[in-house]
Amino acid sequence: MDPVLLFFIGVAGFVLFRLFSVLGTRTGHEARHEIDAGMQRRAEDERSGEYDELDADESGEPVRAVSTNARVLREADATFDESQYLDGARMAYEMIVEAYSAGDLKSIRAFLGDSVYDAFKAAVASRDEAGHSSDVKFVGIEHASIVDADVDDEWMTAVTEFTSNQVRVTRDRDGDVVDGDPNRIELVRDRWTFARKRSSRDPNWMLIATGAA
Repeated sequence: MDPVLLFFIGVAGFVLFRLFSVLGTRTGHEARHEIDAGMQRRAEDERSGEYDELDADESGEPVRAVSTNARVLREADATFDESQYLDGARMAYEMIVEAYSAGDLKSIRAFLGDSVYDAFKAAVASRDEAGHSSDVKFVGIEHASIVDADVDDEWMTAVTEFTSNQVRVTRDRDGDVVDGDPNRIELVRDRWTFARKRSSRDPNWMLIATGAA
């Protein structure tokens, strides 16, 4: 199995609750979407020519095609598999959101850049000070794609956009809802940036930035 995917799967071992206050943009969309919609769009992209033709690795064996946005990553690393990366990124997205939601930053510290860790820590402290508790339920990740990528002498970075369906609620000390709706599915769009050192033998990708798409 690809070591990048193994990294993301490793995050999935956490036993987590939820907090979501600074992650994602709600659209107010309440209808449940088909979970495989992203895969359908991927197939449409391939048919429309967005994805390059099959490449070959150093041994001459064919490797999976990459999208135009991920081409620079393949050029820097002939073993880069965009499909496996995105499978792992979906898992990482959900698991990191849940760990953050629980305030369990210690368990994911190794996977967060300093600025992301500091932002998460401040948000968790603010929530605790307000006496709020939060709950996030993932209905499914509808779509994930690399929307930008960059490579320099030291780092490879992949800006990854996620569209997911979530139920998100914030409650006060008395259990009353102060934000969100436990009966509404919201369409949430996020754009996260993952980075990996080119010279490192460690296959792990680190989350270095989060934001709304």
